[in-house]
Amino acid sequence: MLWDQHACAELVETADLSELHRYRPAGGGLVSLNVGFSPHPPELTASLLDAFRAQVERIDGLALAASVDDVDRIAAAGDTAVVFDLEDAGPLGGDLDAVARLVAAGVRTLGPVYNHANAVGGGCLDPVDEGLTPWGRDLVHELNRSGMVPDGSHVGARTSMDICAASSRPVVFSHSNMRGVWEHPRNLTDDQARAAADTGGVVGITGVGIFLGPNTPTLEAMARHLEYAVELVGIAHVGVSTDFSFDWQTFRVELASSPELYDASYTAWGPVEWMPPETFIGLGAALRQRGWADTDVAAVLGGNFRRVARQSWEPLG
Repeated sequence: MLWDQHACAELVETADLSELHRYRPAGGGLVSLNVGFSPHPPELTASLLDAFRAQVERIDGLALAASVDDVDRIAAAGDTAVVFDLEDAGPLGGDLDAVARLVAAGVRTLGPVYNHANAVGGGCLDPVDEGLTPWGRDLVHELNRSGMVPDGSHVGARTSMDICAASSRPVVFSHSNMRGVWEHPRNLTDDQARAAADTGGVVGITGVGIFLGPNTPTLEAMARHLEYAVELVGIAHVGVSTDFSFDWQTFRVELASSPELYDASYTAWGPVEWMPPETFIGLGAALRQRGWADTDVAAVLGGNFRRVARQSWEPLG
């Protein structure tokens, strides 16, 4: 099973989700599709969820998954299971009760801060990170209770460490690479990766060129980050995500038009390049050529994120 923990369609109701068929040559798996980030109010995220869910239900070869058993069944048929994720707590509108409603609609992962500080805590692009706020701590507890996985990608280092300390269930970094391989503010320190592993969580190495190296979205670059992470935290705590933007042209425009959301590290090596699904689905073969055992490849390509889902998706009583 190939489990892509984070990918991005255009955040409009008319986005063409048939693009997810580009994963099908992998032979079945899961894609977590982003459905909102920091500028989005709750009503826009709700509208996007409705539109995306309806479209997935219409497209042959895609299917919504409400449980890990659903994922297994869909993937075994050679199809792509779809769940959703959010980047930032903004789409919650300050309402902790919104978490359970979003889980019911298929949102299974929340990164509570997108680059810059909000009511939860600090972002990875902030010069100062004051750490998790009291409301942020309440949010982590509600995520644990409702069956949504806390995600440290885009979150400031101190706040992400606080999230790991506060969570009673696994914490992931769904799409973040290793700062020990390539220095970038979106990448993780060794301590952040260890903190996630200590919760039973997973670091998801991603295929965005500027996070892998100097805009190098190659399988070789991805393998270097994977091998560093495995050496650091162990094979059970490393996974993958493309962070591929199916609307990459739109995202490049957004980088230019919304400088308040990003910084110069996003454009220092020219227009951002992504690893497309057609390249990503060859990762397993590339790792085997580097001497990886089949069991380790299976763990990283999907088994580890599947385990986190099995441990986290059921609401607590």
